[in-house]
Amino acid sequence: MTKILEKTQIAPNVHCCKVEAPGIARKASAGQFIIIIADEFSERIPITIADWDTKKGTITFIFLEIGASTQRLAELEEGDQIYSCTGPLGKPMEIKKFGTVALVGGCYGIGGIYPIARALKNKHNKVICFSEARSKFLLYWNEKLEEVSDEVRYATVDGSLGIKGHGHDDIEEFLKAGKKVDRVIAIGCTFMMYRVSEVTRPFGIDTIVTMNPVMIDGTGMCGACRIVVDGKTKFACVDGPHFEGHKVDWNIILSRRKGYLEEEIISQER
Repeated sequence: MTKILEKTQIAPNVHCCKVEAPGIARKASAGQFIIIIADEFSERIPITIADWDTKKGTITFIFLEIGASTQRLAELEEGDQIYSCTGPLGKPMEIKKFGTVALVGGCYGIGGIYPIARALKNKHNKVICFSEARSKFLLYWNEKLEEVSDEVRYATVDGSLGIKGHGHDDIEEFLKAGKKVDRVIAIGCTFMMYRVSEVTRPFGIDTIVTMNPVMIDGTGMCGACRIVVDGKTKFACVDGPHFEGHKVDWNIILSRRKGYLEEEIISQER
């Protein structure tokens, strides 16, 4: 059981949760994730670690309330106990001096890019963050990203903040303007990461995506999170979750994401 210390809704259906997890906090690295089980009847939910404090023994994660299990997690309040919190899982993001790194975050991925941006900045990279949402009221952690970045750019579908469009539109304009970028990292929905990878492909820029397929145990035993990278089967949980976006078979990923859509709707209705 893991105690919830702080919990806030930072945007519609987007929740930030700080929990007591000293063991995970001691071992966590940028880019790793945890698996949460809200209660004994809930699914196992993989969630990227957004922040941690080794002295206080806490970790922070951000999740999108979208299905039955995340709805149950959203119903828990400060002081309540989460049934299970396991981690840190997955390989850490590669952090070294690359030069100029662009990080693209959307939805829960805005929180996901924060610790990576901080770690890259500590390695003396130039860090540019691209934060996207449908409207400015769905953006969050703007100030936190600005603290660890050289520049933060915003893209909203309705044009209420930054450019009118998506993150991949903004980074495409940025690259076409001749701006030098040595590496791109994208975290968010599958379609966003796919579009970012397609945008950077003609420029030959190393592009890293954090894959989020259906996942059960998170330790490579079930095989549910298998994806195809460079023609080879990989497990997102133990081989990743970070992969080269230009080598991912996106057709397989996008089709498998819809595999349990009907069951998810029935579960939420029940």
